[in-house]
Amino acid sequence: MPDTALLHRPDAAQQTEHFDVLIVGAGISGVGAAYHLTTQCPEKSYVVLETEETFGGTWWTHKYPGIRSDSDLHTFGYRFKPWIGAPIATADEIRKYMGDVITENDLGRHIRYQHRINHAAWDSQTKLWTLEATNKVTGQALRFTCSFLYMCQGYYRHRQGYMPQWPNMEAFQGRIVHSEEWPEDLDYSGKRVIVIGSGATAATIIPAMAGKAAHVTMLQRSPTFFRTGRNAIELAEELRTLGVAEEWVHEITRRKILFEQDKFTRRTFAEPEKVKGELLGAVRNYLGPDYDIATHFTPSYRPWRQRLAFIPDGDLFQGIAQGKASVVTDEIERFTDKGILTKSGQELEADIIVAATGFHLNVLGDIAFEIDGKPLAFHDTVTYRGMMFTGIPNMAWVFGYFRASWTLRADLVGDFVCRLLKHMDATGKKQVEVALREEDHNMPILPWIDPENFNPGYLMRGMHLLPKRGDKPEWQHNQDYWAEKDEFPAIQLTDAAFKYA
Repeated sequence: MPDTALLHRPDAAQQTEHFDVLIVGAGISGVGAAYHLTTQCPEKSYVVLETEETFGGTWWTHKYPGIRSDSDLHTFGYRFKPWIGAPIATADEIRKYMGDVITENDLGRHIRYQHRINHAAWDSQTKLWTLEATNKVTGQALRFTCSFLYMCQGYYRHRQGYMPQWPNMEAFQGRIVHSEEWPEDLDYSGKRVIVIGSGATAATIIPAMAGKAAHVTMLQRSPTFFRTGRNAIELAEELRTLGVAEEWVHEITRRKILFEQDKFTRRTFAEPEKVKGELLGAVRNYLGPDYDIATHFTPSYRPWRQRLAFIPDGDLFQGIAQGKASVVTDEIERFTDKGILTKSGQELEADIIVAATGFHLNVLGDIAFEIDGKPLAFHDTVTYRGMMFTGIPNMAWVFGYFRASWTLRADLVGDFVCRLLKHMDATGKKQVEVALREEDHNMPILPWIDPENFNPGYLMRGMHLLPKRGDKPEWQHNQDYWAEKDEFPAIQLTDAAFKYA
């Protein structure tokens, strides 16, 4: 193994740029973070480093057919920027919205694209982070220092999907692609397509391909719950008809959606069988009384134990009802030259096989971290409210909600970070980290999230990489936006959990 100290030894000839805050990533979280710093901490200098050639994150790197949000844009959009349009939006529509935020607030001058961060080191003597980066266009090595590191890079590895290794894959004579690595030259016109998977990605790709492909088969090991409905919010439409200002439409619609989401989520715990019946009833309305709902659309878990994607206008089920798509619920025995042989003995023939099988968890942007010369063991830390971590000074991480829109939490974290930075300035402190208080030392230390509560595959595969949680609200990543919207503004920055220097 190379000596990391030698790899990252300062070069006297290399210039170093310093900023008060360095934001990692120009996706939905990073652009939001830049806005909050600009408006709440205008005296702070900051830079946003983004490895891609433009902003957007997920909405730029995902290229598969039909790419769209699986939650509504009235809440996935920022609280400060009204969303005008259908609640389920395409990637292009979301990027236009983000681009408007960048332009309207002059954020672009702070963003540097195609900058890959390789290494981040904290020094308690200087109370600075030093980041080694590479300009991907020129190959130039770059160095930045910052007083506070704001991690907005997301939680999965872009452009590299999780591809299970099934037996005999090399025998298939057609083309195998992963949804995370969609090739621009893929022509599926008139082709037989198998999409492996049953999550939000598969449910997006299948209706988008179904009109152009000869036939699309969704091959799933087990079913997933979906919600269906019109791709419209009647309240928003009515308010616009009445000439209500868009800022009011945005706020009122958000409140209504969040109220209903909270009510629905609580019902999935209080009366799961009733909710299950309602969800399956909606599917049956599209597919008819004779379709085998029990086999193909009845999961073994309760609703919301895995992400519950919204299917606008039931387009997935419409494609199945029209015969353009079909569902096979079975396991893969092996690939064949013509397609896939299932364990029940059925051979599914295809020209193209799409693996919509999820992604690899990305921990801190796959950046090599050091704290005072020692490699960071991120999985040994304990999280403070899912955004700060014991033993890691002057850093916050945006990790959104599973059961509500990601951006809701990005806004809450943005407010908290700005308030923390102002508090440090007011008290003359240069360093802050979180630490277990005296009353916390006998607290049970548990995995990042309770698998009985939420257990998608990517989390189960990567749980060993993530920080630990405690059994108190302060020391866990709470999934309850409706509680956190009140708790975050009330966080006492003088609490013993915060250690300043």
